[in-house]
Amino acid sequence: MSIFNRNEDDGLARGAKAVVALPERGESQRSAQARLEEAAGLAEAIGVDVVDRLAFRLRDPKPATLFGAGQVESIAVAARMTEAELVIVDAALTPIQQKNLEKALEAKVIDRTGLILEIFGERAATAEGRLQVELAHLDYQAGRLVRSWTHLERQRGGFGFLGGPGETQIEADRRMIRDRMAKLRRELEQVRKTRGLHRARRQRAPWPVIALVGYTNAGKSTLFNRMTGADVMAEDLLFATLDPTMRQISLPGMDKAILSDTVGFVSDLPTQLVAAFRATLEEVTAADLIIHVRDISHPDTEAQRDDVVAVLAEIGVGEGEGAPILEAWNKIDALPAEEAERIAAEAARREDVMPISALSGDGVEQLRRTVSERLNQGSRLHSVTVAASDGGAIAWLHAHGEVIGQQIDGDRLSINVRLSEADWARYEARGRRNGGAGLSF
Repeated sequence: MSIFNRNEDDGLARGAKAVVALPERGESQRSAQARLEEAAGLAEAIGVDVVDRLAFRLRDPKPATLFGAGQVESIAVAARMTEAELVIVDAALTPIQQKNLEKALEAKVIDRTGLILEIFGERAATAEGRLQVELAHLDYQAGRLVRSWTHLERQRGGFGFLGGPGETQIEADRRMIRDRMAKLRRELEQVRKTRGLHRARRQRAPWPVIALVGYTNAGKSTLFNRMTGADVMAEDLLFATLDPTMRQISLPGMDKAILSDTVGFVSDLPTQLVAAFRATLEEVTAADLIIHVRDISHPDTEAQRDDVVAVLAEIGVGEGEGAPILEAWNKIDALPAEEAERIAAEAARREDVMPISALSGDGVEQLRRTVSERLNQGSRLHSVTVAASDGGAIAWLHAHGEVIGQQIDGDRLSINVRLSEADWARYEARGRRNGGAGLSF
């Protein structure tokens, strides 16, 4: 079925043939092969069948088509030979470049930003996720000649980059777009406020929050499932997780903590998505500890790390800002034995790194202990005396501190408990609210 004339209800035209074209400009840390593999993986994540991959050295980008005339002809030949209906350019295209390439190639053309937005549009599962993706999509499309805007009423994922009702009116109703974007921003602001209220309640409780971040497909959701016993979608698939998930976990010496799984990052993440997903990413900025999950078996693991660090910096995390970061070097079981030993030895020399396999569970228990130790850094041992009948105070101390020992003497209970400075201040405030009950003597 052609992706150009599918019906609105058909959804994404899975199995559509595509050619991936990569313009090499020399500034990337990644090899052309690795970048082509990732672009193909993005396309395959939404069911597109990549039938050819081409890389071109781009010394002099052309304003009209990005590629040179000979390169455009090579792409056109590849598309005709493979009967490809779609050409994916692994770079950002201007609207005029996209239009000119479609005319020259006689095929639908989308760029990297459009491809990622299409994935997000199909995968967003919650109302919040759909709002965020739609806002990002409209921001991206605002200056482009597009198909009709009937996709705004669609109830299912995807936003029509790869299809839709076909070419209709060229002039988009810009006022409708602006109004829709304003409405989405208002709704997302309400989401942000609601998240803030939930976060404030957690802080009053309070339970520490641990946020998992990392490059897409690094194994965050697998680790999340391993640590929580949950069943979050975890597949060998780019952007398997879009909507944040939070679960309660227990850690050594800690009764309760909150673990948050977040959307995966990717190189050249569209700025529209960073902006639209800021409400979600606020969970990362408010975390007490961040676990950066890295696929240590990936040939571009260092470049992926740099991409994640760059996005974190954009939201104000890292370089001394925000929560401390612990790196979990995942998929160590996928390495050859000698390489795994070398990686483990390197990790052992660092305090901020834990080698693990989220799939097999190797190293995960040590990771849990390290997380607990990090969260308890700065804790001090306090001797607290409370009424033996004060179940609320006793439960609070057990929930928020590490109880080393306790001894009852008549109607009084002496508890030796390790608490962080913040939790000790909260405990003292609790005692003052209760008229002095629960304070140490």
